[in-house]
Order: sequence, then C-alpha cells, then structure tokens
Amino acid sequence: MAKRKKDPEFDKYFNEIKSKKKKRSRKRAGFGSFLIIFFILLMLLAAFGIYIYSGLPSLEQLENPKPQLASKVFTADGELLGQYFIQNRIETNIDSLPKSLIAALISTEDRRFYKHWGVDVSRVGKAIVKNLLTFSREGASTLTQQLAKNLYDLKRVHENLFQTGIRKIREWITAVQIERNFTKNEILELYLNVSYFGRGAYGIESAAKIYFDKKGIELTLPESALFIALLKSPEHYDPIKYPENAIRRRNLVMYNMVQNHMLTEEEYDKLKTTPIELASSSDLGRIKSDAPYFMEYVRRQMNDLSKKYGFDLYRDGVNIYTTLDLRMQKIANSATAEHIKKYQELFDKNWSWSKNQDLLSEMINESIRNSSEYKKAENAKERAQVFNRLKFDKDFINYVKKEKTKVQVGFIVIDPKTGQIKAMVGGEDQNFGRGLNHTVDINRQAGSSFKPFVYTVAIDNGYFPAYTLLNQKFDYNGWSPSNSNDEYSGYMTLREALAHSVNVVAGRLTISEIAPPAQVVKYAKKMGIESHLDPYPSIALGTSEVTPLEMASAFGTLANKGVHVSPIAITKIEDKNGILIDRFVPQYTEAISQQTASIITNMLEEVISSGTGIGVRNYFHLPAAGKTGTTQDFSDAWFVGYTPALSAAVWVGFDDHRVKFTNWYGQGAQAALPIWAIFMEKAYKKLNLPLEYFELAPGVIQAKFCKVDMDAGDARLAIPNCPEIYTDIINEKNLPPKCEIHSDKIIREKKDGSGW
Repeated sequence: MAKRKKDPEFDKYFNEIKSKKKKRSRKRAGFGSFLIIFFILLMLLAAFGIYIYSGLPSLEQLENPKPQLASKVFTADGELLGQYFIQNRIETNIDSLPKSLIAALISTEDRRFYKHWGVDVSRVGKAIVKNLLTFSREGASTLTQQLAKNLYDLKRVHENLFQTGIRKIREWITAVQIERNFTKNEILELYLNVSYFGRGAYGIESAAKIYFDKKGIELTLPESALFIALLKSPEHYDPIKYPENAIRRRNLVMYNMVQNHMLTEEEYDKLKTTPIELASSSDLGRIKSDAPYFMEYVRRQMNDLSKKYGFDLYRDGVNIYTTLDLRMQKIANSATAEHIKKYQELFDKNWSWSKNQDLLSEMINESIRNSSEYKKAENAKERAQVFNRLKFDKDFINYVKKEKTKVQVGFIVIDPKTGQIKAMVGGEDQNFGRGLNHTVDINRQAGSSFKPFVYTVAIDNGYFPAYTLLNQKFDYNGWSPSNSNDEYSGYMTLREALAHSVNVVAGRLTISEIAPPAQVVKYAKKMGIESHLDPYPSIALGTSEVTPLEMASAFGTLANKGVHVSPIAITKIEDKNGILIDRFVPQYTEAISQQTASIITNMLEEVISSGTGIGVRNYFHLPAAGKTGTTQDFSDAWFVGYTPALSAAVWVGFDDHRVKFTNWYGQGAQAALPIWAIFMEKAYKKLNLPLEYFELAPGVIQAKFCKVDMDAGDARLAIPNCPEIYTDIINEKNLPPKCEIHSDKIIREKKDGSGW
C-alpha cells in the first residue's frame, strides 16, 4: 500500500477539525458536570426542605392546637379542689384577663404585634446588624414565633448553632401559618395559656392561683407586670429566690408600658415602689389539696373512665364534679388532726420498745429488706453490707420506731339519702400523695361496731328490743365468748345488750335461729358491706374484716329508713369546653323494711344516750345513733354512727397489726368516738344543718311488757294486773302473747289453792 504524501494544508485542516471536536467534547462534559452538580444541589435543597418540613406541626395541629391542660376537680359547693396534670395549666379566655396584662405583654415582648404577619422582618434585620456590630445576642422573635415554639415544642435542649438556625426557620414558617389560622386576640389567648411562669405554673390562670391565690381577672397591674417579667426567665426572676431581680425586671416591664404609651410616668412612679405580696411563701408552687385522699380516690376512678371514654386525664383538661363538701372536709381534717395528735402522745407514753425488743428486731430486719438501698445492691455481698450497716444505724432504727408506731386513722362521711361522699380523711398524713387510704384500702375487723347487723336480722325475724336472753357464758362447739368487762347477769333485753355491747348476748343470737350467721352475711351485704364475710357464729363480735367506707354506707341504710344507696364520689364529667361526657347517679336498693330500720335506729340512739357511746354527748347533743367497736387486744378502734343527715365511720389503729394500744385508751369509745362527735358538733354548728329527729316508721308502736316475765326470760305484753311494767317499741306485726302469770284466772286459782 502506497504511503500518503504529507500535505501541509490538509494536515492543518485536519488538526483544526480535530481541535473543534475536542472543544465540543469538553463543552459537553462541562455541561454534564453542571447538570450533575445542579441535580445534587437540588437534591440537597429538597432534603433540607424535607428536614425542615419534618419538624413542623401538622395541618391538624395548626388548626386545632392542643396545649396540655390540667384536669380540674370541683367540690359539690363549687370550689376548685385540685388538679391532675403533667403541666399544671388551667385554660382561660382573653376576656377573663385584665387589659393591663395584655398591655404589659405587648409593650415588652412585641410592640409591633398588631402590624406584622407572624415574622417582624424589620426587627429581624435590626437584630442581625446589632448582633454583628456589637457581638451581642439580641432576639427578634415575635409573640407568634414564641407561641409556635412553646405550643409545638420546637426548641431542643442544648441546641447547637445549626439546630438553632433550623428552629428559627421552623418558627417563622409556623408563625406565618398561625397568623393565617387565628386572629390576633386568639393568638394572645393561646400564648398566655401555654407559657410557663415558674413554680410549676403553665398558663396565666394557674400562675395567678399559685403566686397570688386569685383568679387571672383579679390581677393588679404590678402583678401582671411580674408575670410578664417571669417570661424571660422564671428561675432568674423568681420572686421567692431572687426578689430584687423580680422587682427590677417587673419595673422594667412597667417602664416599657410607659414607652409604649400604655402607662403614664406618674402612674409608673407610683407603682414601681409596690412590694410583691405573694400567697403564703411556704406553700408557693406546692400542689396541695384539702382532701388528698379523696383526690387519689377520684383519680383511680377517672383512670378507669378515661379508658372507657378515650380522654387523657393529665392532658385534656376535663372538668370533674364531685360530691365532696369542702366545708365538711376542712372540719373533718381539723377534728382528725386534733384528736390524732393527742392520741399519738398518749400512745407514746404507754408504749415501751424495751418490752417489745423481739418485735423491734423483726421490724428492723423487714424495713432493711424493703429499703431501696438494699434492693439496689447488685449481689449477696453488697446486700449483706447494707444489712449489717443499717441494722445498727441509730437514725435508721429511730425511723423504723417512729413509722411503725404512727397512729393511723380512717374517717369518712356520706349523705345516707344520696350516697354522696362528703368528707374523707384517709390517714394521719394530710400531705398525702399516693399510697394507703385507710377509708377504702384497709380491711379490718369491725369488733362490736358490726353488732347492729346481727340485731337487724333478729328484729327482721320477728324479735323485738324487749326480748330477753341470758347474759351468761356458754360453750358452742368450742366457741365461748366473754364480755369485755367479764361481768355477767341474768336475763337481759336486746336493747340493753346492744347499748352496753354485751358479747355473750350477741353470741346467743348467732348460735340460735334468732340471727343465723348466713343470714347475717346476707343482710350485711344488702345493707352495703362488700367485703368477704365468714358465716360463723363469731360474726356477732365483728371478726370479719371490712372498710370504713362500707361501714358508713351500711349504717347509712339504717339512717335512710332501710334503703341502701351506693356511695359515689363523682357526679359528672365534662370536657374542657363544658360538653357532658357522663353523669353518675347512685343505685338505690330496698335492703330492709323501714320498720326494722326504725327499731334498730331507736336502739342505737340508746347506745349514745346511755350506753358505750355516751361519750358523744360530751361534744354533740343533737339526735344521733351509733355503735362503738373494739377488737381483741385493742388492735382496732371503731365508731360508726349517723344523724338523719349524715352517716360517718371512724377507724383508728396501726398499719402493722403487731402494734396495738396497750389498755383502755384503745377502746372505740376513747380512740375513735371523739373524732366523730367533734366533727358532728362543728359541722352542724358551722354549716347550720337543720335539726331533724328520727321518727318511728308506720307500724312501729309503743308496747308495755310484764317485767316479771322478762326477768324470767319470757317477754310478754303486760296486762293490768302486772305489778311492774316495762315500755318499749315493737313492730305491731310481731306482738308477743299477753302475760298469763298475772291473769285473773291464774291469780284466783293460786289464791284458792294456796290459801292466799
């Protein structure tokens, strides 16, 4: 093949074409690179946008903001008793707030609030320039941006610079959306409802209650200014910890109002010297209730109801209306605290640990094993070290001694006609949070306070107060009860036996067909006792365990003429907007006849007028019926009683059964009765409760009995010839035969036959 000759012109042309191809190739490569970079940047921007968007509140959240609201508990007399919350917030509306509060807020936090659309661009620009020139840190957030941050939790803890920048963008976007969805007044209302003011107060209404014990509308201008001051830093401007800081910042807020033409110089000069007068500083920020045990009792019920109706007790701000009467509750608190303090001192004087060394050793060992320190130990060696150290720790031993010998109390008051719980004291600790409520969580032997149920069966079976039984010891299959005073006599009426709490007579009722144990259980259940009851003859002495609430409810059946009304604590629940969720009514059951209830009540009145409950008359002198109760070895002391308007039960004892009252002062008449009587006296006097009497039911009549027959164990109606007559009430359906001993015929026969 012939070799091509070199041609300069051709080579030049060829090289030019080749060069142009390379340039075009480089251009195409450059454009491709640009497209790739552009696409990457676009993807990064999209990812950044998605990242920004992912942290924004949803459309639903924007249109229906839901700040966490405290659920409020109201008493029957219209008082706010307490709240359940994660954030202690009470919602209010802007019309229920003073104008000075709004003026202080706008003057300090956002003077152009009514002019911007969520973001104040000019303010942002000025803040950036100032921060760059002075190396300072000036904020430019509007009220709407602050609301966005607080309402939707946009701010993170320990943010870095990048995270702060991201948050600001999200705040701007959210603020604009808020402005589109709400009016300016609605934004202000939301802002003041979600802001944190320190001391556990979320929202201005909670803050007003906690700091000044008043409603938001009642705030003065200096008080309003203090709350706006707290927005900057609730900790740094805390009026308790740093009063000077608080006053200085409060006055700055008021001066801002002067600059914003919402306050005159003269008014400012006068107000700036106003001292900060808070509610009791010892209680400030502490969530208290006059009825902590009742609050916990209601909370348990509300937890169950929240599952049924789908609300959040701690976030949704439901309104709970209860049966409790705050006035009665305060009286109950006072009566209980007064008596238990005295009784604790009395017990401490009579109790001796030196005589109970074995018991103390057991208690110390148990307390060590139940201590958090012992439970946290990782192995047997560490547990042994904890045990050996605490076993001889004087402070720990003294703590065990004190805790184990605390005199506890359960006191509950109900309205027998409605079943409504009016007052509840569940223990000696009146700052109770959660734990053992001694009105509903303990089951203790009722002792002689259970006897009215036995006598109810007897009366309903056709017997009557004048019926007599022998007051002598007996042995029934190995069971032989004794009287508390170990004194015995001849025949005794049921009225006398109940009034003086005679054990052997009560026992004779349950070992016979007069009041069989199984029937006693049945009646007690119908009357309001829900706990398990053993159908043994010893039930006559209250050996089965019950709660104070059950006892108050069951005695209420007697007060309510035989109709049992189930106890209730909640009357209705509403959502935060006042829309009814549910309403609650008690159940009414005719447990016993009104005639039987009337007779037992009359007998229990005598317990107070001349029997074991006579101590009531040292305090309370209006119509009342009741029964004392004391268990073996003075473990539990009871008094359960009622008036026509109120039924109440008192239990006094110890959480540990091994600790007992040591002698007579552990009787129900001494340890429990005074609380009941002091409460009734103060409640009737302070609340002007009407005077009512127990009336005999239709069909219950006065009857005359021959005393000679009664003394012989045979209660019969008296006739004119009977030398001694005893008068008592009886159901006219159950009249016994007339006396035959003193009839004219028998007298004539005896006279003729015996030479009378």
